Amino acid sequence: MKNMTLYEELQARGLIAQVTDEKLIADLINNGKATFYIGFDPTADSLHVGHFMALCLMKRLQMAGNKPIALIGGGTGMIGDPSGRSDMRQMMTPETIQHNCDCFKKQMSNFIDFSEGKALMVNNADWLLDLNYIELLREVGSHFSVNRMLAAECYKQRMEKGLTFLEFNYMIMQAYDFMALYQNYGCNLQFGGDDQWGNMLAGTELIRRKLGKGASAMTITLLLNSEGKKMGKTQSGAVWLDPNKTSPFDFYQYWRNIADADVLKCIRMLTFLPLEEIDAMDSWEGSQLNKAKEILAYELTQMVHGEEEAKKAQESARALFSQGNAADMPTAELAEEDFADGTIDILTLLLKSGLVPSKSEARRAVEQGGISVDGEKVADIRAVFAKDAFAGEGMVLKKGKKNFRKVVIK
Repeated sequence: MKNMTLYEELQARGLIAQVTDEKLIADLINNGKATFYIGFDPTADSLHVGHFMALCLMKRLQMAGNKPIALIGGGTGMIGDPSGRSDMRQMMTPETIQHNCDCFKKQMSNFIDFSEGKALMVNNADWLLDLNYIELLREVGSHFSVNRMLAAECYKQRMEKGLTFLEFNYMIMQAYDFMALYQNYGCNLQFGGDDQWGNMLAGTELIRRKLGKGASAMTITLLLNSEGKKMGKTQSGAVWLDPNKTSPFDFYQYWRNIADADVLKCIRMLTFLPLEEIDAMDSWEGSQLNKAKEILAYELTQMVHGEEEAKKAQESARALFSQGNAADMPTAELAEEDFADGTIDILTLLLKSGLVPSKSEARRAVEQGGISVDGEKVADIRAVFAKDAFAGEGMVLKKGKKNFRKVVIK
């Protein structure tokens, strides 16, 4: 395989969907001349694997000499992005937003080097909260067409149920972000998901209209494809990067259990393995795909949680499938008050273990034959287990083929 430029590698890995100025973008990132930003809304106190693609991309570009800016939406987070939503986001307090921002930077540091000005983390609250409304209308609002805004994909879903004026301003705020970053930090490139295309174009156009044609060569928008938006969602919620929310074992298992059709795509997009090595996997099938899933799970767990935790998770997963048990699988603890007359019923046990969110789902899982305890299927929703059975190593609960918990007594 011929030596690729960075831009060609991004294309080969399936990361690029649309660009505004391809030759200029390729020149910027290939030669380490891009100062680029990606935005993160602080809607929780942890990033999740839906952010993974953005973080991996930032790392990849920084390794080539480009400078990342992680833009935290402390200001826009007070409004809420309507993109891809059918309802309005809940508004957060400034204290909650700041706490979430602090958590983000700690997690991002596993991917991005923030030392010696190599990368920046900035909060758009620093400029958005001080804006004068009349001045914003005159200086920025005059450059936006309401007709074009309403035609944007990000507003279509919300238009059906009612788009608030608050949310309608989000595009203007995001466009203003790009201009502020361009003027204050020399930011000349922005990345984002497909659903952000309209918002991102608005920022590019605002700079070109406000600052003139001389600025146009440096106001370039690049769009990632939407795969990142699909990642990180399971029936029980998001898969978090915070080990207190999603254990390294559960994180590993999420990637180990990914669909056959997605494994090579994820290896290309998210890992730093050479493309030649990945291309050789294209012909893999059957049990070989399980090997590919192990490679994916290990590489990503190592990236987020470190080599030691990745090895422990991999060893535990292998032991779990070969022996039905593992020392490092996620553990749930039962308290004395969880037992009635020295026993606990299967529905309560499943709920307390965290394998199900409610007793109704526990009942459904048992009735459908998806529950086993220490390798024995449980088919009776009235089944109970004695407290003594949890002594020592505890008991292993299994839900379906992929979800396990070791249950012990505190």
